[in-house]
Amino acid sequence: MQEDILFQISNKLKEVRKSKGVTLQEIADEAGVTKSLVSQIENSRTIPSLPVMLGLIKALDIDLNVFFKDIISTAPGENVLIRRKEEYQPFTKENAKGYFYQRIFSKQFKDNHIDVVLLRLEKDAKRPMVRTNAFEFKYVLSGAVEYTVGKNKYVLNQGDSMFFDANELHNLRCQDCDEAVLLVIYFFNEAQ
Repeated sequence: MQEDILFQISNKLKEVRKSKGVTLQEIADEAGVTKSLVSQIENSRTIPSLPVMLGLIKALDIDLNVFFKDIISTAPGENVLIRRKEEYQPFTKENAKGYFYQRIFSKQFKDNHIDVVLLRLEKDAKRPMVRTNAFEFKYVLSGAVEYTVGKNKYVLNQGDSMFFDANELHNLRCQDCDEAVLLVIYFFNEAQ
């Protein structure tokens, strides 16, 4: 299955920036955007406008053709998409310890983007509170989690689910278990 181009670009941006030894602040300054925005783009928490993305690529001093090589495919789409477990792509977000993500599926539909992810959370997982420019659906496959959204805390056990506006500060942690596994679906709306 062809991964969604926008998420491939975000991953490539992070990969190239790190390989060149450029900090988030340096690329942000060069591109005329905030460090926070660059972090959100690299961590698939927001989808940048075309001028912002091109500014970031230019700030990395890399040729557009080189940057986009192997990202854009001309292969025709299919009506049925199958993704085998061994094809799931691991990725990281922010300064998170004990959070292990695997992208299952990512697809653009008109002005909306859907990203389906498996999240394995270790007992002592830690990260700062985050915002994501999306709505999120979480389904607990195993274990239990305590989810903080804004000032409210929710305990979710195996089989429980939640849907919320992830623009509000949020975070989760294992709730009295060694590990929790969640199915996460991000609903991004580019028209916002």
